[in-house]
Amino acid sequence: MNETMNTILTRRSIRKFTDKPISEEILKDIANAAMHAPSALCKKTWQFTVISNREIINKLAKVIAKVIKREDYNMYNPVAIVIPSNERDNIFGRDDNACALQNIFLAAKSYGVGSVWLNQLTNICDELEIRTILNEVGIPDNHIVYGFAALGYADSTLSEPMYRQIGKVKFIK
Repeated sequence: MNETMNTILTRRSIRKFTDKPISEEILKDIANAAMHAPSALCKKTWQFTVISNREIINKLAKVIAKVIKREDYNMYNPVAIVIPSNERDNIFGRDDNACALQNIFLAAKSYGVGSVWLNQLTNICDELEIRTILNEVGIPDNHIVYGFAALGYADSTLSEPMYRQIGKVKFIK
């Protein structure tokens, strides 16, 4: 099996991370992978905000927890997050960001970095407390956040998640 297929088939969502930092070089490569994702009509109206400042990550997690009314919500304590945002008027923004997130997850896996897709900002990114933090980190008011990536090295006390093949493939000749 080739390296790309192996990365795709072995990627898993990781929901418990160690405190080991991710190097800036790896974070830059992950962001670069995101920027190389397909974009409808090649508009690329996105922005990728990479945050490795734990204080900002924890602040965002606390505000999200408050808004979604889940006191214990902590985004799985990642050491970094990547927030793709996209212009509100781009009707394909959600799709473009989904493609970029997939590239983020595969690039992270290729470096041995764990990741998980978080959707909590999808419908709350314009709540005042949330938008204030997003603006503080440079996400424009005219951008929507559909989902984002939590990153970190997997806690080795976790067992490998079970992979369940769901869905069907039908070949027609």
